[in-house]
Amino acid sequence: MAQFFTVHPDNPQPRLIRAAVDIIRRGGVVAYPTDSCYALGCHIGDKAAMERLRRIRDVDERHHFTLMCRSLSEVSLFAKVDNLQYRLIRANTPGRYTFILRATRDVPRRLLTPRHTIGVRIPAHPVPMAMLEQLDEPLLSTTLILPAHGVALNDAEEIRRHLEHHVDLVIDSGACDGEVTTVVDLSGEAPRLVREGAGDIRPFGFVKEALH
Repeated sequence: MAQFFTVHPDNPQPRLIRAAVDIIRRGGVVAYPTDSCYALGCHIGDKAAMERLRRIRDVDERHHFTLMCRSLSEVSLFAKVDNLQYRLIRANTPGRYTFILRATRDVPRRLLTPRHTIGVRIPAHPVPMAMLEQLDEPLLSTTLILPAHGVALNDAEEIRRHLEHHVDLVIDSGACDGEVTTVVDLSGEAPRLVREGAGDIRPFGFVKEALH
């Protein structure tokens, strides 16, 4: 049975953040809010917890997990970032973007795609940022989209009803924006738009289509 924490969205209670991180360190899977929508997270080094994420999402080995990071300097420990990529990411983070980059050797092989890339993200939400500060390393994450729904869940009570026997903790900080992140692949010669979501695509040279 999952625990349920009500955490203030702007001033997260340190006691609850410490308890959440302890659950993660012990191999737990948590549902938590971000600046886009709710996500599932676990310890980066826990293979069994990662497999639980796969089962909940019903995804295979080709699925791109994301490393939720505190800063660009932390991103650079796990992803290769050149000068252009650095400027693009710095100008658009923290924010509602996921960036795909070439992975460094510090990324566990089981997290790599066939192209040796990894997704990274720096959220603009006090709750995951507090968790990351306490954890002192990235959080392995994936958007909380259940196979039967097809869209990201955004209500903690609904998440609790669906996942109370599948996760160890649900963190309720109220509704999130509800829109998934914009995913930009920076691993090639030029930025490539993988998914348009909450983040503005124009800073990367993409043109928004006019609404009719």
